[in-house]
Amino acid sequence: MQTRFILINTSHAGNVGAAARAMKVMGFDDLVLVAPRWANVLRREETIQRASGAIDVLDKARIVATLDEALDGMTHLCATAMTPRDFGPPTVAPRPHFEMLAAQAQTQAASGQGVAFLFGSERFGMQNDDVYRCHAALSIPTNPSFGSLNLGAAIQVIAYEWRMALGSYPVQAATTAPRLADARQVSGMLAHWEQSLVDIDFLDPAAPKKLMPRLNQLFNRAQLAEEEVHILRGIAKAMSLAASRASTASGLTAQGKAMTEAVPDAPR
Repeated sequence: MQTRFILINTSHAGNVGAAARAMKVMGFDDLVLVAPRWANVLRREETIQRASGAIDVLDKARIVATLDEALDGMTHLCATAMTPRDFGPPTVAPRPHFEMLAAQAQTQAASGQGVAFLFGSERFGMQNDDVYRCHAALSIPTNPSFGSLNLGAAIQVIAYEWRMALGSYPVQAATTAPRLADARQVSGMLAHWEQSLVDIDFLDPAAPKKLMPRLNQLFNRAQLAEEEVHILRGIAKAMSLAASRASTASGLTAQGKAMTEAVPDAPR
């Protein structure tokens, strides 16, 4: 389904740039402005700055004089109006409504269909007559005691929910997946640890009980990467070296004490 975002009587240039940015990150680029405050709003410095790179959306955007022009080709209209009204389209939350629209698009020929999201002026919202033309009035679930959303933030929420309904983009991993250590590498590391634990007198080789099998299960649950096995081997090596140094120092101390005791006292 063709998707269009329509801003009516927008008064702040920065919000137009924020709208373009919100749309682009969710994969939409059809933006129409109805009688904005600034005739050159698409080229204003604040607009370009707030777009933060979504210049292509601004370049493609159109400015029209009437809502009728903006709605050309659209078959389903969604107002974004938080103010309750006694008359008008049903008020719905975006997510279930979008799921219904997406399901209809899958079961019907979506060619030639278009959904438009209408956003009113920052100062006074949407006019009643504009809301009455819509099929649904979207209400973003917010804190009941404070539901005020900036225009750019509201567009971002709607764009996100609609993208999720249509099929979200895959999450791009920031890092490459680690290469897991194989069973042989884990076994070698465990043998290294077993010797180190003996060296520091933590493990009694005459009565090992189930210490090593338990460590084996622990490391299996951890799903060690190859680099992590290298780190653990380094720790084991450091433990053995520390135990050796401590043993050597202890032996030298005992030898020195024995030599001292063997020397007779000097005559007085």
